[in-house]
Amino acid sequence: MSLQLTDVPLILASQSAIRAKVLQDAGLMAESVPSNVDENILKAEIVEPDDLARCLAEQKALKVSVQYPEALVIGADQVLACGDRLFDKPADMAEARDNLKFLAGKRHELHSGVALVRDGDCLWSQTVTARLKVKSMTDTFLDAYLEAAGDAILGSVGCYRLEEVGIQLFEEIDGDHLTIFGLPLLQLLPQLRKYRAVL
Repeated sequence: MSLQLTDVPLILASQSAIRAKVLQDAGLMAESVPSNVDENILKAEIVEPDDLARCLAEQKALKVSVQYPEALVIGADQVLACGDRLFDKPADMAEARDNLKFLAGKRHELHSGVALVRDGDCLWSQTVTARLKVKSMTDTFLDAYLEAAGDAILGSVGCYRLEEVGIQLFEEIDGDHLTIFGLPLLQLLPQLRKYRAVL
């Protein structure tokens, strides 16, 4: 018996393999559809990183919702902030190295926005924040980490995959791993129940 109610289609407005896996591991089948939202417009307008993460999640879900009437569309996005600096996914390994050198020895915040949309109407949205401290590291460690982690980290705003070798970057983590993966499922599940997508 499934916990998902199949008469309510679920769409994930994201190409993120890890977010799709989070849903799948929880027993939820959702079709992944990229939103192609121009993030730079919102980044230019919204100052607070937690608001930005929530608004990005909303806009992605709203855009995809137009294509899938009656479906519940889940939007999700992340914003990494360290002090006043916001980070994007690195363009290449050289930028990843520079970003990690900047984060070394510091605490940063990973704001994960999530939204639920149906028929172009945002039913609910929220931002959940995890706080992480990257350890101080030598150039030798950093080079070894980048070689071990590989190009996969270019898909991560923080240049790490916590479920893999990225865990070695950290001294402290305050927040659940689902938030760090970019889909705060503990907050989302009650909303899916409210709108009768799951038991």
